[in-house]
Amino acid sequence: MIVLGGPSEREFSEKIVKIKEKAGKMVNEIRDDFAKMEKLRAESLKKIEEMRRSAEENLEKLEQESAKSKDIVAESRYRINEELRQARDQIQEKYREFRDRISASILPRY
Repeated sequence: MIVLGGPSEREFSEKIVKIKEKAGKMVNEIRDDFAKMEKLRAESLKKIEEMRRSAEENLEKLEQESAKSKDIVAESRYRINEELRQARDQIQEKYREFRDRISASILPRY
């Protein structure tokens, strides 16, 4: 039995094309999102590297200043050096933590 007035093949084809176009747009948006994430990841890696390098340089300068200072007694110098060591350790720990988190956020490509 043939029903008259039902959707034609052309109408179905047009609907299929519209669905494919919509899916294509979404795929492009997702690609753009991944590109943005890659850019953010790269910027974050640069920032964390800059933080580590800058902090190390500043700690090194401070250590040299404290070594040159004649007003600091041995006990104070020991405490300052201990604080510098702790600061270096903390900075390295944060650097590794964020570097690992950033690296782990990379999704595999298919």
